Amino acid sequence: MPEYKLPDVGEGLTEAEIVAWKVKFGDVIAVNDVVVEIETAKSLVELPSPYAGEVTALLVAEGETVEVGTPIIAIGEPAVAAAPAPAPAPAMEIDLSNPAASGGGEGESLVGRNKAERGPTRRARRGTNGGAGAANAQTQAAFEPGAAPVVEAEDPGPAVPATPAAPAPVSERTLAKPPVRKLAKDLGVDLADCAASGPNGTVTRTDVEAAASGLAGRVAAEARGGVSRPRETGERETREPIKGVRKMMGQAMVRSAFTIPHVTEWVSVDVTRTMELVERLRTHRDLREVKVSPLLVLAKAVMLAMRRTPEINSEWDDAAGEVVFKHYVNLGIAAATPRGLVVPNVKDAQDLALPDLARALNELAATAREGRTQPAEMSGGTFTITNVGPFGVDGGTPIINPGESAILCFGAVKKQPWVVTTDGVDEIVVRQVCTLALSFDHRHIDGEKGSRFLADVAEIMADPASALLF
Repeated sequence: MPEYKLPDVGEGLTEAEIVAWKVKFGDVIAVNDVVVEIETAKSLVELPSPYAGEVTALLVAEGETVEVGTPIIAIGEPAVAAAPAPAPAPAMEIDLSNPAASGGGEGESLVGRNKAERGPTRRARRGTNGGAGAANAQTQAAFEPGAAPVVEAEDPGPAVPATPAAPAPVSERTLAKPPVRKLAKDLGVDLADCAASGPNGTVTRTDVEAAASGLAGRVAAEARGGVSRPRETGERETREPIKGVRKMMGQAMVRSAFTIPHVTEWVSVDVTRTMELVERLRTHRDLREVKVSPLLVLAKAVMLAMRRTPEINSEWDDAAGEVVFKHYVNLGIAAATPRGLVVPNVKDAQDLALPDLARALNELAATAREGRTQPAEMSGGTFTITNVGPFGVDGGTPIINPGESAILCFGAVKKQPWVVTTDGVDEIVVRQVCTLALSFDHRHIDGEKGSRFLADVAEIMADPASALLF
């Protein structure tokens, strides 16, 4: 029986969380059928099966984090006879308590194979009605060597088909990880009294602590003579595990903040002409089917300005004692997702015409919002833009992504009073203004280079026609 081991779906992946199984016990699958969705340190990934056959065991529960190389699912031969039947086979009941029932030939279900084929097994328990149906067969399969431990389901009653059409009944045993069970025991909490807020009704550490807090309140009330003071019913604190994308983001930001000497400069820019250009581009025949925003113009301005200051698109290689200049631009766009911050990048963005760049940015954003960004799409970035404008924020001091040398923060575009000089006469008019803030690695990008790059970007945003000069 082949076991599918958790693969390394991204360079350097060491572990991943099982988010959701896409198959269940007894399902017959083909090669490349999606069997599970996992969360790595970078994104959500759907894993296809490298084997065809019947799912005989799910070896890891949803919500568990396991290391690469850990068996996660067992796949055996389909429980379908080799010769096709003219009609679906009737439901078959197997009494596991009868040794004769365990014998069988090739093509039978997992529990129908002989003992020599399936190795040592445990005798299944009899149901309360004295018989055992397909639900008993499922329980027996779960105790195959290497199978994930499961709890015994409630008595299913009369015989049911060997492959149930619906999930097995929920167990009466409370689901909780061993550390959570130990915590409950130490705190004197009955797991059955805890709210199960974890995946698939699993009791979490937070649930146990909340129950312990309520228990302490009741004990204190009894000590006061049974008089309990009113208190809020809602939880005062909740906890979320630091894992997946959020864990990776935190580690990367700490590493960057404490290994790269950051310098941040900013400039306020009148982007009225850029906003007018955006309106014209939205009606252009090559851009009617894509979303056009000021971010598109900024992305183009960044790549043009890099031609004058190539240090912005470089990397400080401390181990080699070299500065690596990149002659390509993998343009990263920071995106906030429910699972944390991700920075997918557009590969070789410098070669894309404006319509192609617009489509690439649209696809990048849509994929990130859906949580489907793949690890390869987030690796190899050379420069990043973080757009805080949609949140109404004017600017900030962004942290450089590891492996890069600079990051540009694009603030909100707002109407503001602005001094405009016409024929030597100053006047205050309403203009659309934004703030651009550039953080750069001061080890090899000095103030002159950082300032020149930022000034070039600002010039293009103030007057997009000046891009012809670059």
